[in-house]
Amino acid sequence: MLSNQMDFENRIVAPEYEEMDRENELSLRPKTLDEYIGQTKAKENMAVYIEAAKRRGEALDHVLLYGPPGLGKTTLSEIIANEMGVSFRITSGPAIERPGDLAALLTNLNENDILFIDEIHRMNRSVEEVLYPAMEDYALDIIVGKGPSARSIRVDLPHFTLIGATTRAGQLSAPLRDRFGVVERLELYSPAELCKIVERSAGILNIEVEHEGAMELARRSRGTPRIANRFLKRIRDFAQVIGNGVITREIAAESLSRLEVDELGLDAIDRRILMMMIKNYNGGPVGLETLAAATGEEAVTIEDVYEPYLMQIGFLTRTPRGRCATALAYAHLGMMMPEQPMGECEQMRIGE
Repeated sequence: MLSNQMDFENRIVAPEYEEMDRENELSLRPKTLDEYIGQTKAKENMAVYIEAAKRRGEALDHVLLYGPPGLGKTTLSEIIANEMGVSFRITSGPAIERPGDLAALLTNLNENDILFIDEIHRMNRSVEEVLYPAMEDYALDIIVGKGPSARSIRVDLPHFTLIGATTRAGQLSAPLRDRFGVVERLELYSPAELCKIVERSAGILNIEVEHEGAMELARRSRGTPRIANRFLKRIRDFAQVIGNGVITREIAAESLSRLEVDELGLDAIDRRILMMMIKNYNGGPVGLETLAAATGEEAVTIEDVYEPYLMQIGFLTRTPRGRCATALAYAHLGMMMPEQPMGECEQMRIGE
């Protein structure tokens, strides 16, 4: 199981932040809304909210950004701070362990500053209770003393903006979610948008890339800029060694094939899961725990890491009895579907 965990951590197609992304993301992040590519709806809405807040001389309303990892929630939050011309403080839900930690952060903010909390759904409930009056009334209720002599003191806070980011908006408590005035979902990027991102990043990193080469990287990036930039950095090595230093479509395709990333961005683990379902369980339905045991992966890893993208592209579905591989998965793997209905999954495929 240790080797499988190491494989997961080193997946080049993993949308989660990895240590190898640190250098890329710091240098490649856009600084203004005009430089920010994609997310047109969210970007246009935020431009209006920012301009309105600046004209009134007020703090921006609290903002919740949600969506899959790697789409630019942190980047957009930094851009909002830059556009507002205020300081930007960053932390994460798990890092705020006690109410006192949150109080220290809030009391050090200045007027109109922005506090960014990543993975806000993982915040401790006792900390969350302290956050409610801070967001709503810009005040902290601090308990001084213990027992019968304990008393509550209210400390006024500067008007600030909380930006929360989460990959699981459904896990936010209703009271916390309702206190955000602006809620924006970030969507997966189109290949054309990712191509622009790759070309922009290549210019910053002084990497020569042809348009068709950038598009090849974009098509295999699973709709995620973080993966596209990671591909660019890795394919640059192949271009310098097996080519003339320029990332062409041929170099990009050959290099990603060597990395076991196919035309749709599936890697070896994705294909192994699908093949296991099709060969060993006739395409399903197969239970999550059974699939985890058969593939040697943790059930939570399959559910949180591998399944989302397979479901997004229509290769996997969930039924009350388990997971099913779809007709698209069979076709992509070059396999024939069973001719006769054999159960719930086959009946569902016929219904498609």
